[in-house]
Amino acid sequence: MIKENDKKLVSRVLDIYGARTAAIIPVLQEIQNEYRHLPLYLLSYVAKEIGVSEAKIYGVATFYENFSFEPKGKYVVKICDGTACHVRKSIPILDALYKHLELSKKKKTSDDNIFTVETVSCLGACGLAPVMTINDKVYPAMTPESALDVIEALKKEEANVS
Repeated sequence: MIKENDKKLVSRVLDIYGARTAAIIPVLQEIQNEYRHLPLYLLSYVAKEIGVSEAKIYGVATFYENFSFEPKGKYVVKICDGTACHVRKSIPILDALYKHLELSKKKKTSDDNIFTVETVSCLGACGLAPVMTINDKVYPAMTPESALDVIEALKKEEANVS
């Protein structure tokens, strides 16, 4: 069931980008920015509003790795596991984050929905390896300890905001 707030969001986004096939990607990006994921129930509604099949919308949403059907945390932590980062020990960083945040390969988002930890093939910063990003801010030459320090600083920030 589509809620009134959902309809208003889609309407606002379509007013910006237009109800046309070429707007599917930015429309989905805006929805994901709002909800931190793509709610499946909204894909049908977007398809109807744009005038394309649900399969078309779903195909776009599943083709691009940046789209997620699972809710993500406020902070999306990406650990590079490309060749340069891997040989410079990115996996111990990932393991430390998983342990510290009580996450795993299957459980990527913390219970409080503050952190999501993902691995990526490349962040394009090989000279800074091993690299971690948090919401697109680059953290170079990481170690397990420095990664946990960054996470703890963000936790303190969150505690002060609450």
